[in-house]
Parts: sequence; structure tokens; C-alpha cells
Amino acid sequence: MSKKITSVLLVTHPTRAEAISTATELAKLFNEKKLRVFSTINTAGTTPWQDSEQADLALVLGGDGTMLRAAELCRGKSMPVLGINLGHVGFLAEVERPTLAQITEAIFNGSFTVEERMSLNYQLLRGGKEILAGWALNEVLVERNDHQMIDLFVQIDHRPLSRWWCDSVICATPTGSTAYAYSAGGPVVWPEVDALVLLPLAAHALFSRPMVVSPQSEIVIDLASASADLNADGIRRTKLELNDRIILTSAKEDVLLAHIKPATFTDRLVAKFKLPVEGWRGE
Repeated sequence: MSKKITSVLLVTHPTRAEAISTATELAKLFNEKKLRVFSTINTAGTTPWQDSEQADLALVLGGDGTMLRAAELCRGKSMPVLGINLGHVGFLAEVERPTLAQITEAIFNGSFTVEERMSLNYQLLRGGKEILAGWALNEVLVERNDHQMIDLFVQIDHRPLSRWWCDSVICATPTGSTAYAYSAGGPVVWPEVDALVLLPLAAHALFSRPMVVSPQSEIVIDLASASADLNADGIRRTKLELNDRIILTSAKEDVLLAHIKPATFTDRLVAKFKLPVEGWRGE
């Protein structure tokens, strides 16, 4: 990254004490470097963030949930998102947590890398009319909202695929392939691969395997049950009604993720899932 950084947005978990104290310390260090500092919470030495503002970089202090909220703030503004993991798995954040001095110097000097991550668009049609549109970085779910399973009819590229009586259907990006979709038995997809993962959860059907779908494809899910929920990244939830149609497509507008210490996706898998690699003889 060669762009000179003059402003930083601190996206901080609002109730985690470590995140709040770290934000305060970083704000002080950034101010010493004459950087303008915005913040999503009340932090000394910062300017409250407004959606109309623009910063050169968003620094996230929290877990993957905070990262997803930061992605929502930054999407469409060409603002890379740099995650410092204070959560558990933290797959979107740095593999190894850097020191505050390393964070400050890397941002001030612009010495970090940026990668593009595919996102996912969704439309909700009711009575043939669009009533909602949105996006997700990880996944979109059509899921049951009570003890009853839901009846879903799935089509790909305007052709019928299957009808599933199930708990939910998950459509995930490569980024989301290591989140909920992974927990549900889906494949791990490398971020450089342009693809979508589609899998039903607890389906009463002979065919209910995870599928890897082209990013040029259009996935349509029709709801044949009285109600269900549309859930995007676990932070945007909408009630669905009988005969609602959900249209899923890959998004042209990617999310930018920044990293201070370059690491391959293989290294991230090994570090985050603590995979056994003892005895490796490579260089």
C-alpha cells in the first residue's frame, strides 16, 4: 500500500473493556503522528464518526462481528478494513496480533497489503415487487423462525434445482465459507476463488449436498411456508412471508481487507484452526 494515510477510523466493540482501552491508546499514538482519528464510540482524542465522513483506513478492535459492522460502514468508500482480533476465532483479522507500536507505524507508513473480498447481493420480492435489497460479506440465510422447518424451492440460472424441507439454506461467499457455512459442513473456499457456496441445513431430501456455484449465476429461493427469516451476516434480519422470493447474486463491489503481516490463506487456516503441521520439511 503506497497511499499516504492521513486519517483513520477506529471501529471499536462498544462493551469490551480491552477494545475500549486499546482504542484510547491508539488514538493517542495516532494523534502524535498528526493523523486525524474518527471513532464509532466516544474515545478521547477522536472525532465522532458520521456516515458522510471519509477516512483512509478503518481499524477494527473486536472480533469478526465488529469486522462485519466495519465492512458495512466502509463498503463503497474505498476504505480498507484492518482487523486486530480481540475475539475468538477472528478469521478476518491478523493471524498474529501486532503491538500497538507496530500498528501505528504500519498505518502511518502505509506498509500494509490490501486484498479484495467478494460480497453477496440479495433482493426480496413480494408480489413480484422488490421491497428490500441488501448485501453480505459472509453469508445470506433463509432460515426458520420457530420450531417448524421451512419449505423452500431453489432455482439456479432460471432452472429448478430442488425443493427442500429444511432448517435453512445458506449462501456464502469465499470469506463466509470459513464461517457459518463451514460449521454446517460446507467446503473451505480460498478467497482468490470467485465462487458462491450453497448448502441446505438439515434438509429432508435425498439430494442436499453443499454446492459450489459460479459467481455469474443467479440463485432464487421461493418460500412455500407461512413464514421464515432472511438473515444477512447475522446483523441484518428480515421477516419473510409465504411466496416471498429471494434473489442472490455476487456483488460487483468488493470489500477491501488490509493486513499488516502478509500471510497466505493456508497459513491462516493452520493458525486459526490449529491444524497439525508438525514435521513439515518445507522451507
